Amino acid sequence: MKNNQQKTILITGGAGFIGSHLCKRLLGQGSKIICLDNFFTGSKANIKELMGNENFELIEHDITKPISLKVDQIYNLACPASPVHYQYNPVETVRTNVIGTLNMLDLAKEANAKLLQASTSEVYGDPFEHPQKETYWGNVNCIGIRSCYDEGKRCAETLCMDYHRQNGVKIRVVRIFNTYGPNMHPNDGRVVSNFIVQALKNEPITIYGDGNQTRSFQYIDDLVDGMIKMMENEDGFIGPVNLGNPNEFTIKELAEKVLKSISESQSKIIYKELPVDDPKQRKPDISLAYERLGWRPEIKLEQGLIKAIEYFKKII
Repeated sequence: MKNNQQKTILITGGAGFIGSHLCKRLLGQGSKIICLDNFFTGSKANIKELMGNENFELIEHDITKPISLKVDQIYNLACPASPVHYQYNPVETVRTNVIGTLNMLDLAKEANAKLLQASTSEVYGDPFEHPQKETYWGNVNCIGIRSCYDEGKRCAETLCMDYHRQNGVKIRVVRIFNTYGPNMHPNDGRVVSNFIVQALKNEPITIYGDGNQTRSFQYIDDLVDGMIKMMENEDGFIGPVNLGNPNEFTIKELAEKVLKSISESQSKIIYKELPVDDPKQRKPDISLAYERLGWRPEIKLEQGLIKAIEYFKKII
């Protein structure tokens, strides 16, 4: 029987990489979880271990269509997040970010629920400011091949802020920087999974550009900590707030670390042309997250890579 303190939490995109970890963590904390996913990029394998739990419910649904539920909190993660997937059907990506977010905000308003919007570091585009602070408005190409995701997420932030100001909807906005770990899709085209899969298969490790472009990589457990802290904070802080690991590495350094962690790999590094609008540098300023949430990442890249590699060894 549900006690008075138990929260009912909706996680859209709950069978995806980040969503599945969030489902598991919040379920372990005693909440009732409604996992909603259309399985475009999510996988039932990611949530298989949760299916027998009486406090876990799976709904197959696309957030571009309205839904009515009684919930206390909504984590809105539904959207393909890797270039391979969001460029597959860019119109649907925009529809998910705009119409889908509208539907979730309407649900939050109807249910008097708090909504956390999973935004992205991509709102900063190819930044002139480094590291990126939340006050930076970004440098985004609004008509490029990445625009469906970049501008879709920017519009979703706009909608959240306007629903908050106009309708009093309780919102939280987090901007997620590069994240990796178990449950990543092996073919999602993101750099960490690409390198690990290529190294495990003894295929050439493909670096686009000269490898000197930089990224900052956070392990999934650190991100989940930050998202929950942001949702649960009650001091009026709505964000946006950066959640990422400020330790910066070149793409070439990442490839070398992967090869060092998979010592038996016979892979060699090769170089190909850099894709259009690919950011040259990406590093979060997380001083706001530390100041307002007491959050900062704890897991070093070398530690996280070992855990991610163990996962990929099992599924390849």
